[in-house]
Amino acid sequence: MQHERIAILDYGSQYTRLITRRLRELGAFGLVYASGATAQEIGGEDLRGVILSGGPNSVLEPGAPGIDPAIFELGVPILGLCYGQQLMARDFGGQLHRASKREYGKAEIQVTDPDSVLFHGLEKDLVVWMSHGDHVEVAPDGFKVAAKTTGVPVAAMEDRAKRRFGIQFHPEVTHTLHGSTILLNFLHVCGMKLDWNAGHFIEEKVADIRRQVGDGRVVLGLSGGVDSSVAALLLHKAIAKQLTCVFVDTGVMRKDEMLHVQEAFGPFDINIRWIDAADEFLDALAGVTDPEQKRKIIGKTFIDVFEREAKDVKADFLAQGTLYPDVIESSGIGGAVLVKSHHNVGGLPAIMKLQLVEPLRELFKDEVRRVGLALGLPDDMVWRHPFPGPGLAVRIPGCITKERVKILQEADAIFIEELKGSGWYKLSSQAFAVLLPVLTVGIMGDERTYESMCALRAVTSEDFMTADWARLPHELLEKVAQRIVNEVRGINRIVFDITSKPPATIEYE
Repeated sequence: MQHERIAILDYGSQYTRLITRRLRELGAFGLVYASGATAQEIGGEDLRGVILSGGPNSVLEPGAPGIDPAIFELGVPILGLCYGQQLMARDFGGQLHRASKREYGKAEIQVTDPDSVLFHGLEKDLVVWMSHGDHVEVAPDGFKVAAKTTGVPVAAMEDRAKRRFGIQFHPEVTHTLHGSTILLNFLHVCGMKLDWNAGHFIEEKVADIRRQVGDGRVVLGLSGGVDSSVAALLLHKAIAKQLTCVFVDTGVMRKDEMLHVQEAFGPFDINIRWIDAADEFLDALAGVTDPEQKRKIIGKTFIDVFEREAKDVKADFLAQGTLYPDVIESSGIGGAVLVKSHHNVGGLPAIMKLQLVEPLRELFKDEVRRVGLALGLPDDMVWRHPFPGPGLAVRIPGCITKERVKILQEADAIFIEELKGSGWYKLSSQAFAVLLPVLTVGIMGDERTYESMCALRAVTSEDFMTADWARLPHELLEKVAQRIVNEVRGINRIVFDITSKPPATIEYE
């Protein structure tokens, strides 16, 4: 069954996948295509509209990405965002202004056309998010200017007869306060039914997995996090006994993690192998302090363990719960810079003997949770906070030892327990303890101590591309600090991290 579809041409914007996210929130299915896709490639009876994304290039530069002119003859509405608007303006004879510097950040636009389609139902003055260098100075023939700013005379333009629209800002980001309404107005022009949901995603992905895997066998790393857990259930629904899950105890996991995962997956008829590789990981990490080196060692060891297991089950594919923020940070897609490598992305497939299956690759965390609920994953697993692939190794700056891991496990367990008991676990998007490579002097009873400092980190975030520190009550922080210092031997000082992302990342390494 084919669902109605919006085709999104990707011109390199870091926000391109956010467009698909906003469309799904509105009940529409969006599919991303390369900017060079032809009308034949994106066309079809299920196509209802086309969105041209933003991008880092200038349409005035030689060799700038263009568009197949036949796309404009497909008979569906077209919306250009930033670069997409400039591309339409250039190709239809408008005039563009090449700026000496980029405009980036919040801006106020004035809606100048009371009959505007895109701004229907909105106020005249709107706050939007700009990210551009060039802009349209004069709209092409047939287009009416729908909005402007003090520095941009054509902040939006519309050719309502041909159903072609362009805007100079990003409606897909939350900083554009009424961006979802603008996109919804476009979807109404497209005549979309707006019935896309998690069930439809599952249906599509099950079909995709079956096409990719065929009669092959798949091995999946089940960490106990929501990403790998949802991936496991999705794959199980698609290929059943062709899937073998492997839980690898890396020695740097949360306290009692294996037991928790065993209990959660008890009701499901999934083939899971339980592997204790703690010594292998800790030996490989001995004496290593560089964060990137830690990640790469864990990634390589992780793949080595998997390949051993895959030989036994004769697996052809390695499945992973990679999400879109992982891809963005690790590969620089859409012009984003490399922030850090992840154990399940960032070049590892090049050394693997298995093909990759990544059914969640275009989803954000909250979308994965909705899919998990639709698949019947227990609430406790669905709402677990994210846990990094390299585990506690990236929450222990400096050397990794079994003793330091044990100390952090105990401190982290206390923090999470108190967050759950107070109701702040669900109010936070991610929370954890970090064992800092700092020794401080303390007094316990009448004795002097010289032990480690522990940092507590709790953030709120919609999509983990950005995050703000959680405003935990002082009384809660006091209780957590007292419990950790009193109950965990090896820690005598607690600090609370109030740094947002950016400038910091969520994890410490």
